[in-house]
Order: sequence, then structure tokens, then C-alpha cells
Amino acid sequence: MKRAGIVGGLGPESTVDYYQSFIHKYQERMNSKQTLPELFINSINMYNIFKFISEDRLDDLTDYVAEAVNKLEQIGADFAVVSANTPHIVFNEVREKVNVPMISIVESTYDKADEMGLKNVGLLGTKFTMEHDFFKKPFESGGKKIVVPSEEDQIFMHQRIVDELENGIVNDDTKQSFLKIVNKLIADENLDGLILGCTELPMILKDGDVDLPLLNTTEIHVDKMVEELF
Repeated sequence: MKRAGIVGGLGPESTVDYYQSFIHKYQERMNSKQTLPELFINSINMYNIFKFISEDRLDDLTDYVAEAVNKLEQIGADFAVVSANTPHIVFNEVREKVNVPMISIVESTYDKADEMGLKNVGLLGTKFTMEHDFFKKPFESGGKKIVVPSEEDQIFMHQRIVDELENGIVNDDTKQSFLKIVNKLIADENLDGLILGCTELPMILKDGDVDLPLLNTTEIHVDKMVEELF
């Protein structure tokens, strides 16, 4: 059985979700509660990631994440994931610096959107994820439209993600503000799907909150991890 490696701490709340979800989905696949997958977690500093991006130090970001992946390989990981969307800004560069196979959250999400037949999707996440094009490129290359909220709304969502969700705080006022932004985006752009492009967003936005499919990038990514075991 292959052993998974997770670069976590990006943030801690979603790392816990990855761990628990990976175990649960593996046991479902095995149809047994009496078995567990083997995995390693290397928890790094989320605030270093934000600092490197804010200061446009993408080479330093690449090196930081690649070092984390290499440590996972050294202790026996057969493949690795980065358990957050934002660091995927440099995913391709990281993949070139490591030997262990890596599973991309962006590529996994594109595959899911394509499987669902979605053509016009909204993207939510940190400001870094929404303003950069690393998530948009595969969708646009595949003939899909991808849209983000206004710059003002991006700043608001980013701050609430960092100040609240990354610290495990779920505030109903924040949820209502997020839903107002989302519903405006749906109405203005006639969306047929919405990407929760931050691994903390499923803490606050749930299926049924809006009248269209939500693509939970954590769940999609973990599904690919479980597939890789077999």
C-alpha cells in the first residue's frame, strides 16, 4: 500500500479535515473500520506562505514548499499533496524540484468540473487565489469561463478567511456577507457552479446554501489521494 504525504498547516483547520477525511474515505473504499491508511504530515507555517506571496518572493515560496515535500519523500511518502489552494501558485515549479509524484488540487478540481459538465464557474478563496491566474488557466484552456468577485469583495473575503476561518472561527455574520457576495456573482454571471477555492471555506459554506453545485476542493483533492492508494 502506498503511503501519502501531506504538506499541512495551511492552515491547521483544513489539515485536520484532510487527515480525518482521508481516513474516512479510505475506510469507505475498503468497506471496513478495522483498517487505516499510512500517511505522513509535514505541518509548515501558513504565514510564511502569505509573506512570500505578498512580497512577490515566489522563488522563496517554491523553495519553502519544495523543501516540505522533499522531507515527506525522505521519510517514505510515495506521493504528496499540498493541503491548500493558495500555495498552488507555484505548484508546477515545486513539482519540478521534487522527485515524489504530486497531486494538484487545481487539476483535480478542473477534472471534477469537467466531469460535472460545468461551463461557467465562480471561484472563491484568498485574495491571492482569486487575483492570480493559476486556478483560472486550466479552466480557460478547457473552454470554461471562471469568474471572481470584485476586488473590494476579494479583500473582504480574504481578511475574514485569515482572521476567522484559519483560526477555526465560524461567524454567522461573515457567512451572510459571503452569501451576499456569492448570490450577486451568481446573478451577474449566470454561474452553473462555484469553486470553494480555499480549504477552509467548507467550514462556512455548505451544500444547500446556494442553488447550484459547490465544488469542495478539499473533498475533491482527498478523493484523488484515495484513488492514488490503489
